[in-house]
Amino acid sequence: MQRRHLLSTAAAALAAPTLLRAQALERPRLTLAVGGKNLLYYLPLTIAETQGYFKDEGLELTIVDFAGGSQALRAVVGGSADVVSGAFEHTVNMQAKGQRLRAFALEGRAPQIVLGINPKTMPGYRSVADLRGRRIGVTAPGSSTHVMVNFILAKAGLKPSDVGIIGVGASQGAVAAMRSGQIDAISNLDPVITLLARSGDLKIVSDTRVVAEADKIFGGPMPAACLYAPQAFIDKNPATVQALANAIVRADKWIQRAGAGDIIKAVPESYLLGDRAVYVDAFLAARGALSPDGMIPDKGPQTAFNALASIDPEIARARIDLAAVYTNEFVKQANAKYPRG
Repeated sequence: MQRRHLLSTAAAALAAPTLLRAQALERPRLTLAVGGKNLLYYLPLTIAETQGYFKDEGLELTIVDFAGGSQALRAVVGGSADVVSGAFEHTVNMQAKGQRLRAFALEGRAPQIVLGINPKTMPGYRSVADLRGRRIGVTAPGSSTHVMVNFILAKAGLKPSDVGIIGVGASQGAVAAMRSGQIDAISNLDPVITLLARSGDLKIVSDTRVVAEADKIFGGPMPAACLYAPQAFIDKNPATVQALANAIVRADKWIQRAGAGDIIKAVPESYLLGDRAVYVDAFLAARGALSPDGMIPDKGPQTAFNALASIDPEIARARIDLAAVYTNEFVKQANAKYPRG
Protein backbone atom coordinates (compact mmCIF):
# COMPACT_ATOMS: atom_id res chain seq x y z
CA MET A 1 0.00 0.00 0.00
CA GLN A 2 2.81 2.37 0.88
CA ARG A 3 4.57 1.66 -2.42
CA ARG A 4 1.32 2.23 -4.33
CA HIS A 5 0.78 5.52 -2.47
CA LEU A 6 4.32 6.68 -3.31
CA LEU A 7 3.85 5.83 -6.99
CA SER A 8 0.52 7.66 -7.02
CA THR A 9 2.13 10.70 -5.38
CA ALA A 10 5.00 10.65 -7.88
CA ALA A 11 2.61 10.42 -10.82
CA ALA A 12 0.61 13.33 -9.47
CA ALA A 13 3.79 15.39 -9.08
CA LEU A 14 4.77 14.69 -12.69
CA ALA A 15 1.33 15.70 -13.92
CA ALA A 16 1.22 18.85 -11.80
CA PRO A 17 3.04 21.21 -14.21
CA THR A 18 0.58 20.37 -17.00
CA LEU A 19 -2.37 20.75 -14.66
CA LEU A 20 -1.11 24.03 -13.30
CA ARG A 21 -0.48 25.35 -16.81
CA ALA A 22 -4.01 24.46 -17.88
CA GLN A 23 -5.44 26.13 -14.78
CA ALA A 24 -3.35 29.23 -15.43
CA LEU A 25 -4.99 29.77 -18.83
CA GLU A 26 -8.18 31.73 -18.44
CA ARG A 27 -9.47 30.53 -21.84
CA PRO A 28 -7.77 27.29 -22.95
CA ARG A 29 -10.48 26.77 -25.60
CA LEU A 30 -10.58 29.56 -28.17
CA THR A 31 -11.99 30.41 -31.58
CA LEU A 32 -9.62 32.19 -33.94
CA ALA A 33 -10.82 33.79 -37.19
CA VAL A 34 -8.61 34.18 -40.26
CA GLY A 35 -9.28 35.22 -43.85
CA GLY A 36 -7.38 33.02 -46.34
CA LYS A 37 -5.44 30.67 -44.08
CA ASN A 38 -3.71 29.01 -47.06
CA LEU A 39 -1.87 32.24 -47.89
CA LEU A 40 1.80 32.62 -47.05
CA TYR A 41 0.70 35.85 -45.38
CA TYR A 42 -0.57 33.63 -42.54
CA LEU A 43 2.14 30.96 -42.68
CA PRO A 44 3.18 31.45 -39.01
CA LEU A 45 -0.38 30.61 -37.93
CA THR A 46 -0.30 27.36 -39.91
CA ILE A 47 3.15 26.43 -38.60
CA ALA A 48 2.11 27.11 -35.00
CA GLU A 49 -0.81 24.76 -35.61
CA THR A 50 0.95 21.94 -37.48
CA GLN A 51 4.05 21.93 -35.27
CA GLY A 52 1.89 21.67 -32.15
CA TYR A 53 2.96 24.98 -30.63
CA PHE A 54 -0.58 25.97 -29.62
CA LYS A 55 -1.05 22.59 -27.94
CA ASP A 56 2.32 22.95 -26.19
CA GLU A 57 0.93 26.10 -24.58
CA GLY A 58 -2.18 24.28 -23.39
CA LEU A 59 -4.46 25.83 -26.01
CA GLU A 60 -7.26 24.08 -27.86
CA LEU A 61 -7.80 26.32 -30.85
CA THR A 62 -10.69 26.23 -33.31
CA ILE A 63 -9.57 28.08 -36.44
CA VAL A 64 -12.37 29.38 -38.67
CA ASP A 65 -11.25 30.34 -42.18
CA PHE A 66 -13.07 33.08 -44.09
CA ALA A 67 -12.67 34.34 -47.66
CA GLY A 68 -10.98 37.56 -46.54
CA GLY A 69 -9.71 39.51 -43.56
CA SER A 70 -12.72 41.83 -43.40
CA GLN A 71 -14.96 38.84 -42.67
CA ALA A 72 -12.60 37.59 -39.96
CA LEU A 73 -12.72 41.07 -38.45
CA ARG A 74 -16.52 41.00 -38.40
CA ALA A 75 -16.40 37.65 -36.58
CA VAL A 76 -14.42 39.05 -33.64
CA VAL A 77 -16.42 42.28 -33.51
CA GLY A 78 -19.64 40.25 -33.57
CA GLY A 79 -18.42 37.93 -30.82
CA SER A 80 -18.29 34.64 -32.77
CA ALA A 81 -14.47 34.62 -32.57
CA ASP A 82 -12.13 35.51 -29.69
CA VAL A 83 -8.99 36.40 -31.63
CA VAL A 84 -8.11 37.22 -35.24
CA SER A 85 -5.11 36.41 -37.36
CA GLY A 86 -5.44 39.39 -39.69
CA ALA A 87 -4.04 42.60 -41.10
CA PHE A 88 -2.56 45.06 -38.60
CA GLU A 89 -4.32 48.08 -40.09
CA HIS A 90 -7.69 46.79 -38.86
CA THR A 91 -6.64 47.78 -35.33
CA VAL A 92 -6.21 51.37 -36.51
CA ASN A 93 -9.30 51.40 -38.70
CA MET A 94 -11.57 50.04 -35.98
CA GLN A 95 -10.37 52.46 -33.30
CA ALA A 96 -11.67 55.24 -35.52
CA LYS A 97 -15.05 53.45 -35.36
CA GLY A 98 -14.96 53.18 -31.58
CA GLN A 99 -13.78 49.55 -31.40
CA ARG A 100 -10.68 48.93 -29.26
CA LEU A 101 -8.62 46.16 -30.85
CA ARG A 102 -4.97 45.50 -30.06
CA ALA A 103 -2.28 43.59 -31.97
CA PHE A 104 0.02 41.51 -29.78
CA ALA A 105 2.11 39.22 -32.04
CA LEU A 106 3.42 39.95 -35.54
CA GLU A 107 3.45 37.39 -38.36
CA GLY A 108 4.46 39.63 -41.26
CA ARG A 109 6.66 42.73 -41.40
CA ALA A 110 5.50 43.69 -44.90
CA PRO A 111 2.06 43.27 -46.49
CA GLN A 112 3.14 40.72 -49.17
CA ILE A 113 0.26 42.00 -51.31
CA VAL A 114 0.89 42.20 -55.03
CA LEU A 115 -1.11 44.29 -57.48
CA GLY A 116 -0.95 42.97 -61.00
CA ILE A 117 -2.84 43.41 -64.26
CA ASN A 118 -4.32 40.83 -66.61
CA PRO A 119 -2.20 40.88 -69.80
CA LYS A 120 -5.10 39.34 -71.76
CA THR A 121 -7.63 42.08 -71.00
CA MET A 122 -5.11 44.93 -70.64
CA PRO A 123 -2.41 44.30 -73.27
CA GLY A 124 -1.74 48.03 -73.66
CA TYR A 125 -1.34 48.78 -69.94
CA ARG A 126 1.07 51.64 -69.23
CA SER A 127 0.27 53.03 -65.77
CA VAL A 128 -2.10 52.75 -62.80
CA ALA A 129 -4.25 55.45 -64.42
CA ASP A 130 -5.25 52.84 -67.02
CA LEU A 131 -7.19 50.99 -64.32
CA ARG A 132 -9.99 53.57 -64.46
CA GLY A 133 -13.24 51.76 -65.21
CA ARG A 134 -11.66 48.34 -64.80
CA ARG A 135 -12.60 45.37 -62.59
CA ILE A 136 -10.11 44.59 -59.85
CA GLY A 137 -10.23 41.37 -57.85
CA VAL A 138 -9.46 41.43 -54.10
CA THR A 139 -9.70 38.68 -51.51
CA ALA A 140 -12.81 40.34 -50.04
CA PRO A 141 -14.16 43.90 -50.13
CA GLY A 142 -12.80 45.85 -47.14
CA SER A 143 -9.83 43.52 -46.67
CA SER A 144 -6.18 44.57 -46.69
CA THR A 145 -5.94 43.69 -50.39
CA HIS A 146 -8.73 46.21 -51.03
CA VAL A 147 -6.98 48.85 -48.88
CA MET A 148 -3.81 48.35 -50.93
CA VAL A 149 -5.74 48.93 -54.16
CA ASN A 150 -7.28 52.15 -52.85
CA PHE A 151 -3.90 53.38 -51.65
CA ILE A 152 -2.21 52.80 -55.02
CA LEU A 153 -5.17 54.32 -56.90
CA ALA A 154 -5.02 57.43 -54.71
CA LYS A 155 -1.34 57.90 -55.52
CA ALA A 156 -2.30 57.87 -59.22
CA GLY A 157 -5.08 60.41 -58.70
CA LEU A 158 -7.94 57.90 -58.88
CA LYS A 159 -10.86 57.48 -56.47
CA PRO A 160 -12.09 54.11 -55.15
CA SER A 161 -15.28 54.64 -57.17
CA ASP A 162 -13.24 54.82 -60.40
CA VAL A 163 -12.87 51.03 -60.44
CA GLY A 164 -15.08 48.01 -59.83
CA ILE A 165 -14.06 45.83 -56.87
CA ILE A 166 -14.85 42.11 -56.94
CA GLY A 167 -14.20 39.63 -54.12
CA VAL A 168 -12.45 36.56 -55.54
CA GLY A 169 -11.06 34.90 -52.40
CA ALA A 170 -7.50 33.73 -51.90
CA SER A 171 -7.27 30.39 -53.68
CA GLN A 172 -8.35 28.70 -56.91
CA GLY A 173 -11.30 31.08 -57.32
CA ALA A 174 -8.91 34.01 -57.63
CA VAL A 175 -6.80 32.15 -60.18
CA ALA A 176 -9.87 31.20 -62.24
CA ALA A 177 -11.24 34.76 -62.19
CA MET A 178 -7.99 36.09 -63.61
CA ARG A 179 -7.51 33.39 -66.23
CA SER A 180 -11.11 33.61 -67.47
CA GLY A 181 -10.91 37.39 -67.87
CA GLN A 182 -13.58 38.12 -65.26
CA ILE A 183 -11.19 40.67 -63.76
CA ASP A 184 -8.69 43.04 -65.34
CA ALA A 185 -6.37 43.26 -62.37
CA ILE A 186 -5.87 41.56 -59.03
CA SER A 187 -4.63 42.45 -55.57
CA ASN A 188 -3.74 39.21 -53.85
CA LEU A 189 -1.00 37.22 -52.15
CA ASP A 190 1.08 34.09 -52.51
CA PRO A 191 0.76 31.36 -53.61
CA VAL A 192 -1.94 32.83 -55.91
CA ILE A 193 0.41 35.54 -57.25
CA THR A 194 3.33 33.22 -58.06
CA LEU A 195 1.01 30.72 -59.75
CA LEU A 196 -0.47 33.41 -62.01
CA ALA A 197 2.89 35.02 -62.75
CA ARG A 198 4.50 31.71 -63.71
CA SER A 199 1.70 30.89 -66.14
CA GLY A 200 1.87 34.32 -67.78
CA ASP A 201 -1.56 35.35 -66.49
CA LEU A 202 -0.27 38.26 -64.41
CA LYS A 203 1.95 41.29 -64.96
CA ILE A 204 3.12 42.69 -61.62
CA VAL A 205 2.59 46.41 -61.01
CA SER A 206 3.41 46.72 -57.30
CA ASP A 207 5.05 44.09 -55.07
CA THR A 208 5.12 44.46 -51.28
CA ARG A 209 6.65 41.02 -50.73
CA VAL A 210 9.91 42.95 -50.93
CA VAL A 211 10.34 44.77 -47.61
CA ALA A 212 12.29 47.68 -49.12
CA GLU A 213 9.60 48.23 -51.77
CA ALA A 214 6.83 48.04 -49.18
CA ASP A 215 8.63 50.62 -47.03
CA LYS A 216 9.00 52.86 -50.09
CA ILE A 217 5.35 52.55 -51.09
CA PHE A 218 4.00 53.20 -47.61
CA GLY A 219 6.70 55.58 -46.40
CA GLY A 220 7.84 53.41 -43.49
CA PRO A 221 7.50 49.96 -41.94
CA MET A 222 4.01 48.57 -42.61
CA PRO A 223 3.11 45.73 -40.22
CA ALA A 224 1.03 43.06 -41.90
CA ALA A 225 -0.45 39.84 -40.53
CA CYS A 226 -0.68 39.70 -36.76
CA LEU A 227 -2.75 38.31 -33.95
CA TYR A 228 -5.15 40.89 -32.57
CA ALA A 229 -8.05 40.83 -30.13
CA PRO A 230 -10.44 43.19 -28.38
CA GLN A 231 -8.72 45.06 -25.57
CA ALA A 232 -11.30 43.68 -23.13
CA PHE A 233 -10.31 40.12 -24.06
CA ILE A 234 -6.61 40.89 -23.52
CA ASP A 235 -7.33 42.50 -20.14
CA LYS A 236 -9.36 39.52 -18.94
CA ASN A 237 -7.11 36.79 -20.37
CA PRO A 238 -3.43 37.83 -20.16
CA ALA A 239 -2.10 34.28 -19.65
CA THR A 240 -4.08 33.06 -22.66
CA VAL A 241 -2.80 35.92 -24.81
CA GLN A 242 0.73 35.14 -23.66
CA ALA A 243 0.27 31.51 -24.73
CA LEU A 244 -0.88 32.63 -28.19
CA ALA A 245 2.09 34.98 -28.52
CA ASN A 246 4.48 32.21 -27.44
CA ALA A 247 3.19 29.92 -30.18
CA ILE A 248 3.44 32.56 -32.92
CA VAL A 249 6.96 33.63 -31.90
CA ARG A 250 8.11 29.99 -32.01
CA ALA A 251 6.54 29.65 -35.46
CA ASP A 252 8.15 32.88 -36.72
CA LYS A 253 11.56 31.57 -35.70
CA TRP A 254 10.95 28.08 -37.09
CA ILE A 255 10.15 29.57 -40.50
CA GLN A 256 13.38 31.56 -40.61
CA ARG A 257 15.38 28.35 -40.06
CA ALA A 258 13.29 26.14 -42.33
CA GLY A 259 14.14 25.05 -45.84
CA ALA A 260 11.61 24.81 -48.65
CA GLY A 261 11.30 21.06 -48.09
CA ASP A 262 10.45 21.60 -44.42
CA ILE A 263 7.68 24.03 -45.38
CA ILE A 264 6.18 21.64 -47.94
CA LYS A 265 5.98 18.91 -45.30
CA ALA A 266 4.49 21.27 -42.71
CA VAL A 267 1.56 22.73 -44.66
CA PRO A 268 -1.59 20.93 -45.84
CA GLU A 269 -1.50 19.56 -49.40
CA SER A 270 -4.40 21.83 -50.36
CA TYR A 271 -2.22 24.91 -49.81
CA LEU A 272 0.02 23.95 -52.72
CA LEU A 273 -2.68 24.67 -55.36
CA GLY A 274 -1.62 21.54 -57.20
CA ASP A 275 1.97 22.66 -57.83
CA ARG A 276 4.69 22.19 -55.21
CA ALA A 277 7.29 24.05 -57.27
CA VAL A 278 5.05 27.13 -57.36
CA TYR A 279 4.57 26.99 -53.60
CA VAL A 280 8.33 26.72 -53.05
CA ASP A 281 8.94 29.75 -55.27
CA ALA A 282 6.20 31.62 -53.44
CA PHE A 283 7.71 30.80 -50.06
CA LEU A 284 11.16 31.97 -51.13
CA ALA A 285 9.64 35.22 -52.45
CA ALA A 286 7.67 35.84 -49.26
CA ARG A 287 10.04 34.68 -46.52
CA GLY A 288 11.81 38.03 -46.19
CA ALA A 289 8.47 39.70 -45.49
CA LEU A 290 7.66 37.35 -42.60
CA SER A 291 8.48 38.47 -39.07
CA PRO A 292 11.61 36.90 -37.54
CA ASP A 293 10.55 37.42 -33.92
CA GLY A 294 6.95 38.66 -33.62
CA MET A 295 7.93 42.24 -32.71
CA ILE A 296 5.76 45.05 -34.06
CA PRO A 297 7.92 48.02 -35.21
CA ASP A 298 7.25 51.13 -33.14
CA LYS A 299 6.85 53.26 -36.28
CA GLY A 300 4.45 50.75 -37.83
CA PRO A 301 1.20 52.13 -36.37
CA GLN A 302 1.95 55.60 -37.75
CA THR A 303 2.66 54.14 -41.20
CA ALA A 304 -0.61 52.23 -41.12
CA PHE A 305 -2.51 55.34 -40.01
CA ASN A 306 -0.96 57.46 -42.77
CA ALA A 307 -1.92 54.89 -45.41
CA LEU A 308 -5.50 54.63 -44.18
CA ALA A 309 -5.88 58.39 -43.69
CA SER A 310 -4.81 59.02 -47.27
CA ILE A 311 -7.83 57.11 -48.58
CA ASP A 312 -10.40 57.56 -45.79
CA PRO A 313 -11.37 61.09 -44.66
CA GLU A 314 -13.08 59.67 -41.55
CA ILE A 315 -9.80 58.15 -40.35
CA ALA A 316 -7.87 61.28 -41.30
CA ARG A 317 -10.15 63.31 -39.00
CA ALA A 318 -10.16 60.78 -36.16
CA ARG A 319 -8.10 61.18 -33.00
CA ILE A 320 -6.41 57.83 -32.68
CA ASP A 321 -4.22 56.67 -29.82
CA LEU A 322 -1.66 54.73 -31.82
CA ALA A 323 0.02 53.38 -28.68
CA ALA A 324 -3.24 51.58 -27.90
CA VAL A 325 -3.42 49.58 -31.15
CA TYR A 326 -0.44 47.34 -30.35
CA THR A 327 1.75 45.95 -27.60
CA ASN A 328 5.07 44.12 -27.68
CA GLU A 329 4.95 43.05 -24.04
CA PHE A 330 3.76 39.54 -24.81
CA VAL A 331 6.27 38.89 -27.60
CA LYS A 332 9.11 40.19 -25.44
CA GLN A 333 8.27 37.55 -22.86
CA ALA A 334 7.88 34.94 -25.59
CA ASN A 335 11.34 35.72 -27.00
CA ALA A 336 12.82 35.47 -23.52
CA LYS A 337 11.18 32.08 -23.02
CA TYR A 338 12.00 30.76 -26.50
CA PRO A 339 15.22 32.51 -27.63
CA ARG A 340 15.76 29.87 -30.33
CA GLY A 341 12.13 29.15 -31.10
